[in-house]
Amino acid sequence: MFASHQTNTSLTSENNSYKAQLASTNEELNTLKARDEYKINEELKKEVDNIQQTYNLAVTTYEDLLAFQESHDDNDNIPDLEKGLAQALTYLSEKNYSSASALLISIGNTIESESQTVAESFSIPTNVAVNNAPPSSGSQRQQVQTEIGNYLVDIVSADLGSTRVIVDTASDGTCTNDCPVLSLGDYVSRNSAFAGINGSYFCPASYPSCQGKTNSFDTLLMNKNKTYFNSDNNVYSTVPVVVFGNGWIRFIGRSLDWGRATDVDGVIANQPLLVSGGNVVFGGDGDPKKGSKGSRSFVADKANTIYIGVIHNVTVEEAAIVLKTLGMENALNLDSGGSTALWSGGYKVGPGRNIPNAILFIRK
Repeated sequence: MFASHQTNTSLTSENNSYKAQLASTNEELNTLKARDEYKINEELKKEVDNIQQTYNLAVTTYEDLLAFQESHDDNDNIPDLEKGLAQALTYLSEKNYSSASALLISIGNTIESESQTVAESFSIPTNVAVNNAPPSSGSQRQQVQTEIGNYLVDIVSADLGSTRVIVDTASDGTCTNDCPVLSLGDYVSRNSAFAGINGSYFCPASYPSCQGKTNSFDTLLMNKNKTYFNSDNNVYSTVPVVVFGNGWIRFIGRSLDWGRATDVDGVIANQPLLVSGGNVVFGGDGDPKKGSKGSRSFVADKANTIYIGVIHNVTVEEAAIVLKTLGMENALNLDSGGSTALWSGGYKVGPGRNIPNAILFIRK
């Protein structure tokens, strides 16, 4: 089983404090913007701009630190990064914007550098054999050899003739804030599923930018109860969608091209589409190894078999190349980072954070 990354105790204990400081700054910013003088006073406008720019940088840096910690909670630099963030927020509260910005930029550069170092040092366990064919049934950990390198993959397969694929949600309907979430294990248990994986991107409660929309997601979805989520705001959506029917699966390039049929078992949208018709359809404009690396969850198909899985330490384009090498006909990227979780008789990856929706395999 791939090592589970639990949330670091130190940063978790400081989370509410950091969020409170950022919320206080945002409240001050909104108060200043509401003042009549803001429209005519250049000095006040300059102060508002300084707060806005530094606040945005603080939120971004904090969320980058959270994401880094979720994947690398044993990194020796995390305590120093936390101290730096706390000092930057103190500078911000003191209206020392230049010092706050400089420190936040330094923290961001360190996170980027450390992420690159961790990615370069990642090694595939020596006991994992090279196998470019996906399992015919059940779960498997394998090493996939591509033209750009070897990659570690945890994958689960199921025959669509004997498997029903559903999408379960913690909420009964569209939810825009303070939405319920469950662990992947809870979704598996309450549906008597034999396998499952995390679903679409959503807004975690721990992220300051998610204030007012915590644990919500805004892409199209139809759950096991035939209820459509976020239908109104996806009428013109270009986000790809996958539809699970009775014995079949269909990948569609744009949500707007799917109606609201309820004679199917499940619908879930996310992005990007990685493989279509056996060809890589994401990237291709540069070095596929350049970019943020992490564990990438996916759902894919080949002939009459559906696959869910996680590819470790890859960019999104690398993930697409791995899936093409495995012979997938179509593949869709799912949420990643701290949400990454894969279940097959137990956690193969995860458990990750609690999530608002999940894709599940049920025996017919």
